[in-house]
Amino acid sequence: MQPDDLSKWTHSHDFAGEFHAAEKNTRRVLWLTAAMMVIEIGGGLKLRSMALFADGWHMGTHVAAFAIAAGAYWLARRHAGDERYTFGTGKIGVLGGYTSAIVLGLVALYMFGESVLRLFHPQPIAFTEAIPIACLGLTVNIVSAVLLSGGHHHHGGAHDHHHQHGHDDLNLRSAYLHVIADAFTSVLAIVALSCGKLLGWTWLDPVCGIAGSMVIAQWSLSLIASTRTILLDCEPESCDLRAEIRKAFDNYKDTRICDLHIWQVGVNRFSAIISIVTGQPEPPEVYKQLLAEHEELQHVTIEVNSTTA
Repeated sequence: MQPDDLSKWTHSHDFAGEFHAAEKNTRRVLWLTAAMMVIEIGGGLKLRSMALFADGWHMGTHVAAFAIAAGAYWLARRHAGDERYTFGTGKIGVLGGYTSAIVLGLVALYMFGESVLRLFHPQPIAFTEAIPIACLGLTVNIVSAVLLSGGHHHHGGAHDHHHQHGHDDLNLRSAYLHVIADAFTSVLAIVALSCGKLLGWTWLDPVCGIAGSMVIAQWSLSLIASTRTILLDCEPESCDLRAEIRKAFDNYKDTRICDLHIWQVGVNRFSAIISIVTGQPEPPEVYKQLLAEHEELQHVTIEVNSTTA
């Protein structure tokens, strides 16, 4: 007879987590950055400052990145209950972070090319007018960083202090890195413009652009590496969950694991398929209790094979 109530054996596949504060603050940063982008690009063109102009375009690409981050949060929330997403929508935010990392890399390439061009073909810069705009840009970056850090809270409870296998919210991390990159280029712009005005070092403006592009490129590569690991269902190098699962089963009677698959479905949330061989088979629920302390394991499927069959 088919059971009428399956609630005992079913559960939610929403592993995306709660990121309402992060989503709201990302939208705020999006509008702040968009306004500052217009000011800096216009000011850079009018005042002929490559550092200011590059910072403005840098902010422009970050507007696109913040739109991607906000869109990822919205999509993850909208499709949280959609059964077509077999393991939930947790990876939508990771995909948003990966896309933003690509944008960040393109920004670095653009900044490098434009700065090299200005280094060999310098133009007069209106230092006095450009410096206040760069300072305003830095202020916006600081406010944005505070907003984004406020939307980032710890997930997983006290347990994760002992079993921290996953990553932080990579969608939020990507947005935060864009803000920090903006702040970094704003500082470089202020330094370059100030030295140009006080010391006549006009060459420092494009040199700072080159230095900034290299640092930003490094951040981009780091974020790509972090998100790529999850998108390709590859366990992070720092993850010791596989060893802990094997230890739990190896210490239980004569049970041995013959096949094990682990992949990340959200922030500090994992799924696992475990195939075991034993001479004393028991119900799957018994084996799942061996992993009860691993709260990061949100979805576990266990296949029991008997050596006496």
